[in-house]
Amino acid sequence: MKAPIYVYVFIMWMMIISGGGLLFTIIAPLEIHGSGRYDEILDSTVKAGIAILLVILWVFIVSKIKNWIFHKQIQN
Repeated sequence: MKAPIYVYVFIMWMMIISGGGLLFTIIAPLEIHGSGRYDEILDSTVKAGIAILLVILWVFIVSKIKNWIFHKQIQN
């Protein structure tokens, strides 16, 4: 009966690795131009906002998976 917990941990680690890869390869090189002296602040703010949204999404997904696994274990 410990297999669902291992699946949960595996999914969690895959999401962490894929999220880090996504941030590193796609979002880190993102540059915003055209706002003059505020380019760096706007660029950092957009990157931080995307990273925060991804963290919220990851936590929501992991929470749903956890609830599904534990409800399945309780029913058995």
